[in-house]
Amino acid sequence: MTENSSESKLIALVTGANKGIGYEIAAGLSRLGFRVAVGARDEGRRTAAVEKLRADGHDVFGVALDVTSDESVAAAAASIEQEAGSLDVLVNNAAITGGMPQEPTQVSAAQVLEVVDTNVIGVIRVTNAMLPLLRRSASPRIVNVSSTVGSLTLQTAQAEAVGPVSAAYSPTKSYLNAITIQYAKELAGTPVLVNAGCPGYVSTDLNDHQGFRTPEQGAAVFLELATLPDGGPSGTFRDETGIQPW
Repeated sequence: MTENSSESKLIALVTGANKGIGYEIAAGLSRLGFRVAVGARDEGRRTAAVEKLRADGHDVFGVALDVTSDESVAAAAASIEQEAGSLDVLVNNAAITGGMPQEPTQVSAAQVLEVVDTNVIGVIRVTNAMLPLLRRSASPRIVNVSSTVGSLTLQTAQAEAVGPVSAAYSPTKSYLNAITIQYAKELAGTPVLVNAGCPGYVSTDLNDHQGFRTPEQGAAVFLELATLPDGGPSGTFRDETGIQPW
């Protein structure tokens, strides 16, 4: 990672990287020497993010990516193959809350399905499409952006509530954690390490900027997971303080 040419750099893809935590993950990976694909579905926001990152000296390129579309995901994989030839790190960050209300007695089935399609099925779509590229890497890493609101242990602990009552967003993070485990199990014995992390309560559009942590602070745990050494842990869920319960 001492070379400066794009051809010698490791390649990372961050989904939903046009703003917030995803943007800071992209910036952070660039600072670590990666060439970063900025995945985002909105062309205007993607272009603006790429231009801002480049203005700050980051080596990035934009990739059109709607995680809810099989066609878009396949096209993104083809675009990265053409642009870079392989992929070393995939950060599955794109997610939606699904709007309110989310109490189980009030949420609609369509609302839940929309959140699952983005936050869970979208991760499966992207991961499976990118795996052929990741397998070309000597040290491939898959990082899933989860949350402790998806921790069943913390949700049921006799302590202060973790997040609001939610039948859409929070359960998708539980589902994402479960998917993380299954990928880690299937890919055990390969160089691919698969882990999930929680950024903490970050001020983002997702929570109407109610969080108290900055996106840069929230990105830190994902930079750590993206750069784990060979033989490092796989199938874990952690935040900045360490391993968290499922």
